[in-house]
Amino acid sequence: MNKKKIINDPVYGFISIPSDLIFDLIEHPYFQRLRYIKQLGMTHLVYPGALHTRFHHAIGAMHLMGTAIETLCNKGLEITGEEKEGLIIAILLHDIGHGPFSHALEQTIVEDIDHEDISILLMNKLNEEFGGKLKTAIEIFKGTYHKNYLHQLVSSQLDMDRMDYLNRDSFFTGVSEGVISSDRIIKMLNVKDNGIAVEEKGIYSIEKFLISRRLMYWQVYLHKTVIAAEQLLCKIFKRSRELALQGKTFPVTPALAYFLENVITKQEFIGNTRHLDTFALLDDTDVMAAVKVWAGAEDFVLKTLCHNLINRKLFHVDITADKPDDALIKQLTASAVTYYDITEHEAAYFVFTDSIRNNAYNKGDGNIHILMKNGTVTDITLASDNSNLEALSKTVKKYILCYSKELL
Repeated sequence: MNKKKIINDPVYGFISIPSDLIFDLIEHPYFQRLRYIKQLGMTHLVYPGALHTRFHHAIGAMHLMGTAIETLCNKGLEITGEEKEGLIIAILLHDIGHGPFSHALEQTIVEDIDHEDISILLMNKLNEEFGGKLKTAIEIFKGTYHKNYLHQLVSSQLDMDRMDYLNRDSFFTGVSEGVISSDRIIKMLNVKDNGIAVEEKGIYSIEKFLISRRLMYWQVYLHKTVIAAEQLLCKIFKRSRELALQGKTFPVTPALAYFLENVITKQEFIGNTRHLDTFALLDDTDVMAAVKVWAGAEDFVLKTLCHNLINRKLFHVDITADKPDDALIKQLTASAVTYYDITEHEAAYFVFTDSIRNNAYNKGDGNIHILMKNGTVTDITLASDNSNLEALSKTVKKYILCYSKELL
């Protein structure tokens, strides 16, 4: 069978699959599942074009990694064939552990476990299946490989993951502020003291990258209507699980029923391969099929929440710098109890608070280093004459108050 395929990507054009092993990994059911998981969760309810998937993103990140490897080798870095394939596999599989609707239901289906943890578990299973051929990729992914700069290409504040999702998400949402010069940034990459550094002449491209990331968070990822939609989906899952644990049964797919009817801790998930195998069967279609069925449920809360999601009747969201006023929350809760004729416990599905954070650059967490012309390395915030970058390194925390628009 010919495995030298090319993929036509709307962002980068034609992308080649570099080896038979990588072709086989792309063909695997674990990876094919990513075709049915939206990259941006419920963001399509705000930006209708945001229907791209984790599959698109993984292929794009793989392409950028190939370009980065070529750049570093051309600058005299010695990267072996095994390391090159390991890097490509590590970035290709970095999001393989995502659940339905990406981040929207993370920490909800399985408590206290991140998609990175599940990615490692799935990569370990694939390594067994492929006779240990993923060993180097897993070491690079986990950061245990002796060449630390290889891990930084996969996971850092300037990795191929971020470079692809900023370009891809801005492309599909139409939010031009997210467009970055990924080609130029990659061409400026170098290695100093076993770490990735950006040559000094690439400093303005890095400034643009950090500012673009901040703008994409406020305009796309933390857009208040996106928050409203994703919070609504989380409340639906929470209510369905609450009812399932009380003994109620729902017509859902076996994989979704498994996670509804069982509260699984991180330790239990890691220690039981059945949990992982069942998780690997879940995607967006399981959840949306359930939501459509539950819109006709007997339970008023679940039925109303599902009906609202299907018909895009989303929560009203207030985003503030200070915590919402307790008196206002009590007033809205009392209004929900009266308006819907429900209990105070049930009213918490229609009136609730949360918080959001945005920080474009985590100073001290794998800093972005600039390689100066004199051979020294310095942090981007010190190397740049843009005073805004120092502000970007501070985490902005805001509070949200969500409530049904009928209560206004």
